[in-house]
Amino acid sequence: MALFLSGLLFASCKKAVDLDPSHTINGDNFFKTVDEYDFALTGAYRNIRAANSLYAGVNGGSVWLAAVDIAADNFYGGPNNLGNLNTAFRWNYTADGAVPRNAWNNAYLAIQSANLAMRGIERFTATEPLKVNRIAGQARTLRAHLHFELFRWWATEYDRNSTALAVPYVEVFDIEQMPARPTVKQFYDKMEADLKTAREMLSNTDRPIQSMTSTAGTERAYVDRLVVDALLARMYLYANELDSAIKYSSIVINERPLAAPAEFPLIWEDASTAEVIWSIKYQAGNAALAREIYQPAGDQISWSPVNALLNLYTGDDLRAEAYWRNRNGNIVLGKYFAKSTAAGNPDGVVDFKAYRTAEMYLIRAEAYARKDMDTEGLDDLNTLRAARLANIGSETGAALETAIQTERRKELVVEGHRFFDLKRTVRTITRTQECASWCSLAMNNRGWAFPIPQTEILANRNMEQNPGY
Repeated sequence: MALFLSGLLFASCKKAVDLDPSHTINGDNFFKTVDEYDFALTGAYRNIRAANSLYAGVNGGSVWLAAVDIAADNFYGGPNNLGNLNTAFRWNYTADGAVPRNAWNNAYLAIQSANLAMRGIERFTATEPLKVNRIAGQARTLRAHLHFELFRWWATEYDRNSTALAVPYVEVFDIEQMPARPTVKQFYDKMEADLKTAREMLSNTDRPIQSMTSTAGTERAYVDRLVVDALLARMYLYANELDSAIKYSSIVINERPLAAPAEFPLIWEDASTAEVIWSIKYQAGNAALAREIYQPAGDQISWSPVNALLNLYTGDDLRAEAYWRNRNGNIVLGKYFAKSTAAGNPDGVVDFKAYRTAEMYLIRAEAYARKDMDTEGLDDLNTLRAARLANIGSETGAALETAIQTERRKELVVEGHRFFDLKRTVRTITRTQECASWCSLAMNNRGWAFPIPQTEILANRNMEQNPGY
């Protein structure tokens, strides 16, 4: 692949995800002890959240968060727009462009670090099986999550049995490999196998995974068995395997309830982890998550929310204040304001909530509705609405399915879902505010999928380009 690793960074696991790794090891040799694999796992977490890596910075990180809403219908160019993410807004990605190239490279770099954390670890299964389960189970989960992020952007179809091409599912640490693109079905088979194995491993470990943080497990900073269940629920919804989506979302719902109304606003200030399933940790020095939309420092508004979105938050809906702020007469995204400094200004450093219980309710509601189980679907939808102090409804049939998608738009804004929700439900994007020549994206447009980067095409003779590029 057009990826290379000259070494991976890692550190000891003392408050691991809050520290930048301080040691370097070359991946050419196997680790000598299980503890070295533990250190390498820390490096895998780092490569997910470090500045200018997967979920941070303009060099690819914005693709997984801000761009997912900007490429859809939730934002338009704001008063301080300098062209950041215009490529996503205009759907004019090119194979030699920086946006797809950086996103592709950063994701596969993180996947390689997860693979390194498993390379040869089975040698210790006989002597330290529970520790191996904890390390390899987390690494497998990270690997599956990262591949699915790539899949959502680059695959042209999502149905489980589709013969369309997915993205390479890389399962070994080898910087010289040249994998071909599997079919969507083959991709799902590999991802499902990874997650089922990880689930078994993470059900039997040497110590509780979340208690590795400094606050006795309250930060939800690591992936554990509950994260596996949440990812399985998400995967099965995309794959249109509705019974399985219901099964795994129900497991999460039963174990981790929705936040109480008083707790919900605190989630977005990192003052509570209520209903958070996995939170990717950030700290001072990391790039702010949604900086491409709104930067608290200097009130730089690159992207403004459309009225059609803001008007959905009616009555006493808690999300109106938790997600949006009025700054000098402009409504801006406040979901990632985070904590306030001593001067009273937001510091712009907040953890990314990769999975929340609210999404599980919406997954189960949608699966029920698509199975014509309207009573159950409406119950889940109204449970979420009531938790947010929003008006409940009595929809059925097509109106219920529409209401669920509307609630997803309201609840999950800038959490990496809107563009993919429109894509997987085969809808046309229709913008009505400040969109100039980019007001509609038809269902058959190539813009629904990124091109394979030209650097990858040139380096990997087995790689095939997406249609239209």
